[in-house]
Amino acid sequence: MLVAITREVSPSIAKCELTHLVREAIDVRNARLQHRQYERCLADLGCRIHRLPVEASLPDSVFVEDAAVVVNELAVIMRPGAESRRAEAASVAEALAGYRQLYHIESPGTIDGGDVLRVGKVLYVGLSSRSNLAGIEQLRSYVSAYGYEVEMVEMEGCLHLKSAMTQVRRGTLLVNRASVDVSAFEGMELVDVSLSESMGANALLIGQTVVYPKAYPETRRRLEERGMEVAVVDVSEMAKAEGGVTCCSLIFDV
Repeated sequence: MLVAITREVSPSIAKCELTHLVREAIDVRNARLQHRQYERCLADLGCRIHRLPVEASLPDSVFVEDAAVVVNELAVIMRPGAESRRAEAASVAEALAGYRQLYHIESPGTIDGGDVLRVGKVLYVGLSSRSNLAGIEQLRSYVSAYGYEVEMVEMEGCLHLKSAMTQVRRGTLLVNRASVDVSAFEGMELVDVSLSESMGANALLIGQTVVYPKAYPETRRRLEERGMEVAVVDVSEMAKAEGGVTCCSLIFDV
């Protein structure tokens, strides 16, 4: 059974951290409606929703993916690169303690979960403004004992690795080559985002279905032309906070 940990949109989301976007007004009510529709999509795809209480004082707290990395044998609680986000991890850790043995990234290490792309037994980690070498090495020390490899990926011009690359099928990655060095992914099929949809590389694979933002129809068509089943969701309000379809949930098997 798949579990999806989620959290309600904070009423203070308009004060979110921004790195690459110009701040826009965020409609909290609409963001919450979109988030509930997103949760319904996950439930329709077989996930049991484990919804955490709202964190009113933590603007980015809907983006639960950044607080942890979960693999089959353990969960690693992240130390986010933005200091304002570090308090988000405690409640996520409390929830995960019922499912996995926990390890923690400690200072001076920092990692956001959005920088970690798992493909089988390899964890690709983006070296970004939020994730540093010390954090990557700590992650490697925790997961290597269970047979996982950690590969660092150079990237630029986007917040997280999964802003620029995600898995959409076994052996197939959706990618914005302008933001990520693809040399580490030799042998995999790479599907390029449309040139007009540079933010369209963030997709969430659940089983055989790709959960994908409504905002990028040209890239969606490329996925469908390759025979992929796509479930479209509107996450336009979360996108204003540099969020996407991967970062609003932590999904794992139990």
